[in-house]
Amino acid sequence: MSSAHLSVKDALYEAPGPKSRRAIRIATAISIVLIIALIYAIIRQFYITGQLSPKYWSFFTRWTTWRFLGAGLLGTFEAAMLSGVLALSAGFLIMLCRISTNKVLSMIGRAYIQFTRGVPTLLFIYFFFLAVPQFGLKLAAIWKIAIPVAISASGVVAEVLRNGVNAVPKGQREAALSLGMRERAVFYKVIFPQALRYVVPSLIAQLVIVVKDTTYAYIINFPDLMQNAKVLISNYDAMLSIYLVAAVIYILICYMLNKLAEHINNSTKVSVRG
Repeated sequence: MSSAHLSVKDALYEAPGPKSRRAIRIATAISIVLIIALIYAIIRQFYITGQLSPKYWSFFTRWTTWRFLGAGLLGTFEAAMLSGVLALSAGFLIMLCRISTNKVLSMIGRAYIQFTRGVPTLLFIYFFFLAVPQFGLKLAAIWKIAIPVAISASGVVAEVLRNGVNAVPKGQREAALSLGMRERAVFYKVIFPQALRYVVPSLIAQLVIVVKDTTYAYIINFPDLMQNAKVLISNYDAMLSIYLVAAVIYILICYMLNKLAEHINNSTKVSVRG
């Protein structure tokens, strides 16, 4: 088979045949019918319990409600972006330790990755919220959510970057060294730019996890979308409708990030030999 330009997804997964496509269509049709039935059952239950009463939904017609939710959404974006930058920076440093030829640094990187991947994000948040102030270090609310979320995500980011580095053909490094380039220059000018191109879709997908982890911000009273939703619930006594709208907003954000990752993945082509 001659060389062809395929996406990473096409290279890893074989396209389904006629029987598989038929089975997928049938399964999709059944799933759609089940989802419609489930939505109908939920709406009917809402009607029976009175959750569709105008008093639980009328405040969504007011501009002040959406402005307040929008302010919380901006807080979510702010916390997520800060967490993402911190996670990418820390993940890059840990990745350098992990791939280092120094055994001590490599062991530190491996231990950090295992630790951050094994400890729940909520425990990191409680540590920065309850334990860190005991040492006399007072942080702004956004840092109390951004730092623990970044720590939790940085281990995964480090592994994603390391896999990208390992995916770059070894011939690239050997060719650069043969031209007289130093080892550090080879990594930063040849290896890492290509590795980053491979893993950008995975990094964006990880940002979805970061966005969802920022929902813990209500613990520290940071005014994000979830915290502002809780304020509206206390004002209007409409927990179900407000949480439902907040959930839809989060779903749309994560959906757009996933579509962005898919778009970048499809536009990133690699040469695959049969």
